[in-house]
Amino acid sequence: MKKFLLIAALVFATTAVYAQQTIKVGATPEPHAEILNLIKDDLAAKGVKLEVVEFTDYVTPNDAVEAGDIDANYFQHIPYLDSFNKEKGYHLVNAGGIHVEPFALYSKKITKLDQLKNKAVIAIPNDPTNEGRALLLLADAGVITLKADAGITATPLDIAKNPKKIKFREIEAASLPRVLGDVDGAVINGNYAIPAGLSAAKDGLFVEGSSSPYVNVIAVKAGNENKPAIKALVEALKTQKVKDYIAKRYPNGEVVAVF
Repeated sequence: MKKFLLIAALVFATTAVYAQQTIKVGATPEPHAEILNLIKDDLAAKGVKLEVVEFTDYVTPNDAVEAGDIDANYFQHIPYLDSFNKEKGYHLVNAGGIHVEPFALYSKKITKLDQLKNKAVIAIPNDPTNEGRALLLLADAGVITLKADAGITATPLDIAKNPKKIKFREIEAASLPRVLGDVDGAVINGNYAIPAGLSAAKDGLFVEGSSSPYVNVIAVKAGNENKPAIKALVEALKTQKVKDYIAKRYPNGEVVAVF
């Protein structure tokens, strides 16, 4: 009887190990990796082992998903995803929207938007969709006026009116917090502003509205969005536990859950 129980236990253990699936998800450190690490145990209970792979740029995590080096990533919004697919010929799709990180204009030299001087220098992201998003934010703030047909991929060439003759420096998004002290202002993505100690609500001279269409999503290669492990990942992220964490961790609205 003991021998039978021992064999049964070994078979069960082997089956349990075999049944557990490992998925690798790429993410920028904050808030994405932090949120993913929060649900590791929840996924493990469902037989899914989550490995979080941190990236500090916006290109490599998409390359990794397309190549199959990782199963998914969590760092980008839909307009960026669509633009990346078009530019690279990739096949990435949205498996589920999780949160919004409001864009904001920050400065270490002025405390109010109306203090912005003539010929001031403003740094903006240099990737197509985030650059357009930054210019749309500045247009909403009344700093510039864009051409009527300018959309989410607007560039400085689409500026119709620039009454203060603002000069723009197009810089990689990850570097924007580091150059903030060298310019008069910078429009910074939330996932780079937060680790730099910047709060959109407290420090932003002008902040994107909460109705932003730039929802951060779980991105996977087309055809993988319905895989059980990916669906379990999205379900684990869309829980009250995650919503409560976001509300407590970012009480000033730097990150806003959309579910």
